[in-house]
Amino acid sequence: MIRVLIVDDSRLVRKLFRDGLGSDPEIEVVGEAPDPYRARDLILRYKPDVMTLDIEMPRMDGLTFLGKLMKHYPMPVVICSSGAHDGSEKAMAALSLGAVEVMSKSQEAGPAMVNELIRKVKAAAASRLEQRPPVVAGAPTPSRCLVAPRGVPTRGVIAVGASTGGPAALSRLLAPLPAETPGIVIVQHMPPLFTASLAARLDRLGALRVREARDGDAVVPGLALVAPGDRHLLLMGRPGRYRVELRDGPRVGPHKPAVEVLFRSVAKAAGADAVGVIMTGMGGDGARGLLAMHQAGAWTIAQDEPSCVVYGMPREAVLQGGVDEEVALDDIPACLLRAVAKRPSVNAF
Repeated sequence: MIRVLIVDDSRLVRKLFRDGLGSDPEIEVVGEAPDPYRARDLILRYKPDVMTLDIEMPRMDGLTFLGKLMKHYPMPVVICSSGAHDGSEKAMAALSLGAVEVMSKSQEAGPAMVNELIRKVKAAAASRLEQRPPVVAGAPTPSRCLVAPRGVPTRGVIAVGASTGGPAALSRLLAPLPAETPGIVIVQHMPPLFTASLAARLDRLGALRVREARDGDAVVPGLALVAPGDRHLLLMGRPGRYRVELRDGPRVGPHKPAVEVLFRSVAKAAGADAVGVIMTGMGGDGARGLLAMHQAGAWTIAQDEPSCVVYGMPREAVLQGGVDEEVALDDIPACLLRAVAKRPSVNAF
């Protein structure tokens, strides 16, 4: 059983979360608190496995409480925030303090939100506390940035998929990459607006420009495009003239955007002109898509188990047989540059 503590100042939200989580046979709600002071007492009493935490609360705001909690009693935390811009910015700050998942309370209070909450709680319960670096650790100095190997082409494309633990992992992936890096397309499982705040934070890390993708954006060197939280991201075009397309469409499993959709489009449009990376996350989204990329001639990389917050998506990709190499998170940037440099189809254009 996953023992959960609910912390929210709204009685209605607490009841909704309690009833929703209680409907899952693998979850037990051990307590609920209207503010951090009451939450502190319940944590010591019940020692929950996961806590859901509202950011805006009386007496002490959620960010202040989270900072104290991670210093003195670290535990997996799911941040439940409004979908407004200010809420999404605070949610990103919560991730930098050690929260493992975020979700929006602005969704319709129905089965979809309950199912999302259950998935987030289970992902948090499966996470490892020791693998939670900050989302933004500060802009790297030039000496911390990698130098592109001679011959690295500016064409080609890098496709990245991540879920639980992904924001922090993406910061460590993107920060060292040089401005010459081929265009990058990213799917990170996150609600709408949260992805824009994530992209803005990642943009401040290093030489790469990072922003939320817009329909029709060109995929160009030195730019990383993050899929919006409510649209699938597809790669279109041909080598040297790639662009992205955003589609509404149905969810793939529980996800929109889905890594699977991105990877399959990359396999079709780019083939051997691409490098694929699957990173930390729960479930199997993207595993078959990465296999399709591998079969189309792309070089494929999976984050290794010790460096993952949740070793779910990479493990499934390995089991599917679509991974060329499995490496530690901090080794992926250099690995990417080597892989891009030796892409035979890229150098042929």
